[in-house]
Amino acid sequence: MFKSRYRLKHIVRGALRTGAVTTAGNRLSFFAINQRSCKMSITKGTLLASGAALAVALVISAQAADDIKQPSGYRNWYHVNTMIVDKPSPLFDALGGMHNVHVNSVGEDALKKGGPYPDGTIFVTDLHDFTVSDGSYVEGKLKGIAVMVKDANKYAATGGWGFQLFAGGDPNKPIVTDAAKQCFECHTPQKGQDYVYSTYIP
Repeated sequence: MFKSRYRLKHIVRGALRTGAVTTAGNRLSFFAINQRSCKMSITKGTLLASGAALAVALVISAQAADDIKQPSGYRNWYHVNTMIVDKPSPLFDALGGMHNVHVNSVGEDALKKGGPYPDGTIFVTDLHDFTVSDGSYVEGKLKGIAVMVKDANKYAATGGWGFQLFAGGDPNKPIVTDAAKQCFECHTPQKGQDYVYSTYIP
């Protein structure tokens, strides 16, 4: 079986015409992407969001977004899944890349139960460029790191979640200033799953 963080073997590119591919453990899950899905861009320090969304979580905090810090050691957290948004996807221009989603130990059990998530839960998504070589998807340069932090009181206006996106993975380059307008509306369809799109794949 392939190692999802570095080299994704034998993924049929045609399947990406439905949207994107995620991997976790030894299983694949193909996502059909809603045409109204969240559209974002991290070019020129801008994050744009609209519609109903895919959640890899390039998202952000409505209240005091600048107080969210980029966690260290997140690559040692539980790896939720990896999603590839390739050229056939309608989201490629905005979200193209390899998305690796992680959750800390506080939220791991809730993930496996489908939520709700306790305060202190943190999701981190690192977004990378990728190349395709001999049918294999190979992780490339880091494009950005998205962080979701659960604090029901502090972030009550955005469903209990604070969000931030760090351009290029640079902790000194947070992008988002208003999550309610920029991204929370993308997560509202997932209210039944505590506003989280990532799901547990045994």
